Amino acid sequence: MNDAELAELLGRFGLSEKEIDTYLTILNHGEAEAATIAEDAGVSKRYVYSLSEDLEERGFVQVNDHLVPTTIRANPPEKVVDQLENQLDAMGPALEERFSATQPTEDDFEVIKARATVIKRVEQLIDRATRELTLAIPASRLDSVRDALRSAVHRGVFVVLLLSDVDDPADVPDVAGVSTVARAWSQAMPTMVTADSQSGLVAPPDIVLRTNSDTRAIAFVQEELGPVIVGSFFGNYWPPAEELYVVDPPKLPVSYRNFRHAVLAATLHLKDGDDLRARGRGRFVDDGETSFDGVVTGVRQGLVKPTNNSFPVEHSLVVETEDGEYTVGGEGAFIEDIEADELTLYRE
Repeated sequence: MNDAELAELLGRFGLSEKEIDTYLTILNHGEAEAATIAEDAGVSKRYVYSLSEDLEERGFVQVNDHLVPTTIRANPPEKVVDQLENQLDAMGPALEERFSATQPTEDDFEVIKARATVIKRVEQLIDRATRELTLAIPASRLDSVRDALRSAVHRGVFVVLLLSDVDDPADVPDVAGVSTVARAWSQAMPTMVTADSQSGLVAPPDIVLRTNSDTRAIAFVQEELGPVIVGSFFGNYWPPAEELYVVDPPKLPVSYRNFRHAVLAATLHLKDGDDLRARGRGRFVDDGETSFDGVVTGVRQGLVKPTNNSFPVEHSLVVETEDGEYTVGGEGAFIEDIEADELTLYRE
């Protein structure tokens, strides 16, 4: 790096052209009297004294005013760089807080360059979820979003958690209370999060695992893109992962607006041998509004093992009603008979 490039970088930290020339002169000498520095830098001796006090406060130099004559010594560059980094780290959270408060919510896409911002956006998405959250994140970063996940579970969000980069699932921290279902995968994979299939984030592994990554993450708010990310999550990453945790079956009756949550609950009750019924409202996929009420005779799902769905996003119930047997799916259903808006599971 030549002098001009170094001077430009120093200028970004608030030093004027004269201050830069004087500081570089001090660096070249290592330690010198004010008169020597003033002569070499082409400034007054009084200016050197005044500037040196400012540079000392900022950690660039040390003023030895106990000596006669006074000398000015440059601090080791690594110490200066460390101090600047500490100042930037301390400033980061305050900048993030202000930036988040004014971040336009209507933007479709946001390119993110910093790890701290990625984690902040993940937390915001977790807080935004009202029905369903899918999250894939390195196991080493779980604690940074643990409180947000716990809050989501507490308010009834269906939390599907996939921890990546796991050497030994036995070493994974407890995920009870921060997920509805959870799995672990040994591979490093993108950090992926969707909130209610409407907004989300995708980040390469490096940007979350390293502080000096030159990769970028993308956050989005787009209803058309959310289901694509959810499909990739369930299709490419969820199946090979090892099951870590499944919540206990809920007490009945229980109502859901998130259909995958309902399918999980039905699966768990059927596994326990419970007699289960379902009633709800929706529409026939090929014709008009309807309601249904009947015995749940089966499920098609890929949330917990053993899975039996024929493609990754197939999560449906088989309900035997007085009018016959119907398959029931959630929002966007197209191979099932009925697309349900809401559903209640109960016993007779």
